[in-house]
Amino acid sequence: MTAMRTGIRWLVRTVFLLVFLAACGTVIPRPLIAPVKASSASSIHRILLLSGPIHTDIAIPLDEETRAAFSFLDAPDFPLGHPDAEWLVVGWGGRAFYLETPSWAELKPLPMLRALTIDRSVLHVGLAGHITEPQPSVTAFDISDDQMARLLHFVSDSFLRNAGEIAPIADAGYGEIDRFFDAKGYFNALFGCTTWTAAALRSAGLRTGLWNPLPQSLRLSVDVYN
Repeated sequence: MTAMRTGIRWLVRTVFLLVFLAACGTVIPRPLIAPVKASSASSIHRILLLSGPIHTDIAIPLDEETRAAFSFLDAPDFPLGHPDAEWLVVGWGGRAFYLETPSWAELKPLPMLRALTIDRSVLHVGLAGHITEPQPSVTAFDISDDQMARLLHFVSDSFLRNAGEIAPIADAGYGEIDRFFDAKGYFNALFGCTTWTAAALRSAGLRTGLWNPLPQSLRLSVDVYN
């Protein structure tokens, strides 16, 4: 009984500590000093933060620059030049959970366990048509040419490459125009998809929280500091 009480106390303390750290990570900006605003003469590119209850993606406009930067993705079954494709939607996550849980109805114990511990990472890339704004799950940012170039480099550099070639995962995808690829880094519950998304936004000169493990905390941070 004493051991059980001790275990419960430690569990409560751990949960409290994580909640406290998440709160601090949300209200403390990263970087602490706001970047210098780009010249108003710079071209403006609109990017989107797409957020759900447990996952976030970044939507990048499919213009000539984006198509050129991601030409290595272009294929007959993934046509970057499709006339109805307006956005390249990219997300990062744990391999087991991402691949094996396309919906909550398909949740399995092993992928959940891997997500709570440590797992290899993957990138999920899809093509999207028109995305309606405004809506609660969409946050838009206008960035300059230089900021866009840095974002494109960050995302491109997140692909794991073997001898310079990206590593697609065979027969993996949720629909007809999305693909999975091996990615750099390892996934765990404390540093998961939303922390990658936050890093991508920071690469584009935007401010996030110091640590944003949840979509809700990232949305709050970017709303406050940008």
